[in-house]
Amino acid sequence: MNAIEQFLYDILAGINSLVGNYGVSIIIFTILMRMLIMPFDYKSRKGMRKMALIQPKINELQKKYGKDQAKLQQKQAELMRKEGYNPLSGCLPLLLTWPIMFAMFAAMRAIANEQMALQTFRYLAGETNIIAPADRFLWVKNIWMADSLFAPIAPNAQALNLLSPDVWRRAYALLSENQIQAITQSIAAVSETALDFSTTETMRASVTTMLTALGQMPGYTAAVATVPGWTGVSFLLFSITLYQNYNGLLILPVLAGVSQLLQYKFNPAMKENQQQTEGSNQAGAGMNAFMKYFFPILSVFWCLTSNAGFAVYWVTSTIAMWIQSVIITKILEKKDAQKAQSVSGEGSVK
Repeated sequence: MNAIEQFLYDILAGINSLVGNYGVSIIIFTILMRMLIMPFDYKSRKGMRKMALIQPKINELQKKYGKDQAKLQQKQAELMRKEGYNPLSGCLPLLLTWPIMFAMFAAMRAIANEQMALQTFRYLAGETNIIAPADRFLWVKNIWMADSLFAPIAPNAQALNLLSPDVWRRAYALLSENQIQAITQSIAAVSETALDFSTTETMRASVTTMLTALGQMPGYTAAVATVPGWTGVSFLLFSITLYQNYNGLLILPVLAGVSQLLQYKFNPAMKENQQQTEGSNQAGAGMNAFMKYFFPILSVFWCLTSNAGFAVYWVTSTIAMWIQSVIITKILEKKDAQKAQSVSGEGSVK
């Protein structure tokens, strides 16, 4: 992890040390991040709002000079200078937030992967109560697995094979001497080769060995046991597996889709962006109609195929953006009203 990712990782871990639950910690962490980038969102919305105000004038220029592109560009540039509008003012502030967002995703992914590796080591050490209270969230039994009927409560082979060698090394370094000794005994029962996470190849061999050892542990096999007759069942374009100890109830993925759909319909920022693109061309209107349903469906898919911690972030971020957008809209409307009143007052004096 780079310095920014490590800093955000430490913040999330620090919040969890105070509240004792990763689900609540992710909610607090997400709200803090939204507050951090709110000034950038404000700048972007201000630019988008300005563009929405001058869009009718741009449409008139397009009708008048549509056949002369050079003249059209000249007139549009003149209009933007006159109105004091910078074409980059709508998108540039948001682009500046991308490094923060990517670092935030990386920090949350690092913690999720590390916790899955630690849970695996605890199973290998023969411990009970593998899933700590900090790993549970409302109806979700293990926040590091998906909120789904199609996900087990323990990391399975598919999840473990996605972890990188450095994740395993970091998690292994957090183990106590007693845990390491117990794990070594479990591994020795199925293999003469010790665990090695130094390279990708040795890691894959070690994961295979660990899965073999885990297969002999009743606690782990019960956690990943499937419903008879429901393993790899084809359903439309997907293959699904039902687990006896399923991890969730599909609530977070559904909330992700519904919140995205409602945000698109009622979020002031979305409305302004929709008006701007539809005012520009018919293709923009068609794209808006497509994205209105595509993005909610995509959100459901992401939250179904990601851990519940990510789904908690996604739903929280969507709602936070919605509230934030309403606040920014109120501020901008108030400033516009004050500006209009000021102009009206100057005109009456004259």
